[in-house]
This record gives sequence, C-alpha cells and structure tokens, in this order.
Amino acid sequence: MSETNEIYDVAVIGGGPAGIMAAINATQAGAKVAIIEKNRSLGRKLLITGNGRCNITQNQPDANEFVKKIGKKGKFLFSSLSIFGTAETIDFFESLDLPLKTEKDGKVFPVSDRSGDVLGVLKNYLEEKGVKIFYDCDIQKFDLNDERIVNLKLKNKNIQARNFILATGGKSYPATGSTGDGYRFAKKMGHTIVESTAALVPVKIKENWVKSLQGLSLKNVAIKIIQKNKKEDSLHGEMLFTHFGLSGPMILDASKRIGELLKNGEVMIDLDLYPALDYENLDEKLKRDFANFCKKNFENYLPEIVSRKMADVLVKLSGIDGRKKINYVTKEERKSLVRLMKGIRMSVAGLMGFDQAIITSGGVDLREVESKTMRSKIIGNLFFAGEILDLDGSTGGYNLQICWSTGHAAGKWAAAG
Repeated sequence: MSETNEIYDVAVIGGGPAGIMAAINATQAGAKVAIIEKNRSLGRKLLITGNGRCNITQNQPDANEFVKKIGKKGKFLFSSLSIFGTAETIDFFESLDLPLKTEKDGKVFPVSDRSGDVLGVLKNYLEEKGVKIFYDCDIQKFDLNDERIVNLKLKNKNIQARNFILATGGKSYPATGSTGDGYRFAKKMGHTIVESTAALVPVKIKENWVKSLQGLSLKNVAIKIIQKNKKEDSLHGEMLFTHFGLSGPMILDASKRIGELLKNGEVMIDLDLYPALDYENLDEKLKRDFANFCKKNFENYLPEIVSRKMADVLVKLSGIDGRKKINYVTKEERKSLVRLMKGIRMSVAGLMGFDQAIITSGGVDLREVESKTMRSKIIGNLFFAGEILDLDGSTGGYNLQICWSTGHAAGKWAAAG
C-alpha cells in the first residue's frame, strides 16, 4: 500500500487530556489540527481518573498555593497557570454545558460523577471544530532537518505540520497506552529525560497483620515517615488498607517521598489513629472510658473507639489479654495502648509499580522547555504538554490541571508559531 501525506498546522501526538486540550486551543486559534493516537479511542486514562469520577481540577485560584503542591519544580507552571488556571478550567468545562461541583476538600467533579461525561464533551468539541483524529497509529519515526521536525512517519502515512506537540503521557497505567513512548521520541531528538519513577502509588507493607485490615478506610488520621529513627515527613488525611499494604489519598501523596528514602535504607510508617489528641489528652480519654466501661472485656471495649477490624489488631499488638476486664487493665498497659494508638509502626516493603501508579515522576527535563510556550529549546517546532514533562503533584486534581494548563499553552503557541 502506498504512503499518503497529510499536512496540518499543528499535529498533536497523544489523545489524552493534555493532547486534547492542546488540540482544542490550537483549533480555537484557527489552526488546522490533527491528533495522532496509538489507541483505538481517546482519553482512556482520563476515564479512570478519580476512581471513574474524574477529578477535573482543584478549586485553588491562588497559583502560589497551587504550585506548592507540585514541589520545587512547580514554579515552571506559573506562566501557564496565569493564563489558564483552575478558574479558567472550571469556566471552560461549564461553557461546554458540563455541570460541575466542588467538594469540601476543593476537588472539582462533574455533577454526574461520570468521567465519561467529561470525555464526551471534549470529544464533541473536537468533532465540531473538525479536528482530524488518527486512531491506532504506530509511529515509526520523526524525520529531522536543521533541528526541526519535517515529517512524522506512520505505518502507511506521513504527517507534516508546521508544529508538533508531544503529549504522550508517562508510564503510569500502561494498559491505557502510557508506555513511555514520548520519552523515547524526545530522547532521540536530543532531549534529556529525568529518570521516571512511579508516583502517587500504593505502598507495600511487610507486616502480615495488615492483610486482616483489607478494605478498612480511615479518615482524619496521620502518619509519620521514619528512617533511622528520624521523622522525615508527616501527613494528615485519609488512607485505605489493602491486601498488600496501604493506599488512599494520604498514602499516595506520601509515596514519592517514601520512594526517595527507600534508596537509602529501611523506611517505617507510624500511624496515629487520634492526631487531634496529644498523648496526655488521649490518655485522659482512655481513663474516662475505662471508668465508664469498667465491666467490659478489653476486646469488647475497643470497638467503642475504633473499628472492629482495628480493635482486633490493637488487641494483638498491645499484648493485653482481650478477655481481661477493663478495670483490671493496669496503668502501664493503658499508657502502652496510648503509645500504640499514637504510633502503630509498619515496615515498608516497597512501592507498587507503574501499573498501580496514578502519575509518573520524571520526564522531559524542564530546563530544555520554555515555560511560557512549552516549546522545546532543542527542536524549533516541537512542544510538550502534560505528564511527559518532569512535573507531578499531589492527588486532588493537581495533575490533571497540569495537563489542562500546559496543553492550553502548547496549543496556543503551536498555532501561533
């Protein structure tokens, strides 16, 4: 079969959230746009975000507060956030007749709680604007001349464009197509790739008793991350016990730091079940409880203050006979229980892999990308957007906002360039 040539103003490689936003903004600027997608459909990863609800963004209009959730590299986003930040993202989706809601923690979701509705309005917009989408595409290579892309070679087609946008994602959830292709493309074109690691990923725990808590969700608890008897970090929030260890928003946010520490040796996690009470106040609470429930067995009292599953674990870890009457529990045993409830220690066995990671840490070195335009400093007509960049943030809509903001900037400047 003979090859055909397709010519566009902007060619976007990758049909995820960053690529879709880039295509939308480029076509708004009047450009003739094509999306080249390796899958047979757009936005496969978008459909699973927010447990299928799609946490579109975090309702945080203060850019300074937003970038704090990204870390040291967050300042790279200031320019794109100033043009298309969280408020603009909310306005954009509402302009597409997608009703949104902001929950107590600032997370923004579609009112329907269906990620398919988010993808649906985006696909409709692309169709209305005549964006050409090539599905199931196997990219052979980028042809370069004088530090510019002159041709994108597919299996039976050549794509030519004034500008190209790489928005291929990272390595997280490879089943959705995020297999690190963009890193290889960018590296071949001369870009430096910061080592990619799984981020926002569940944590494996060594202790077997954790398995008995599978499915237990805890809210308003806290953890300390310990290495060599030194507190390295602390977080407060919600977590979930699984068959292999720990997950949930707080644990996912802690995982990147845990991964860094594991390179230097063993890491421990101390779980505080009552972070709102210090040691003395929790001890006073238990003293009052012991007086009120003095005739109960110890194992029957604990479900008054923790879940049944956690009560069984506390009995085991405390070493206190569960059949002992509360009024026979000694002062030393009570204080030992307080210490346990303020710091249930767990040993980290490692992190789950990319197949369980929400996002990838690492990617195209930001020093080689213009922060205002997302243009490559190495290839004159190449732009980047989304997870392919060495940017990642906390859970709660921050990473999708990175996609929207960088995609918006890349689309705008690729259309103008």
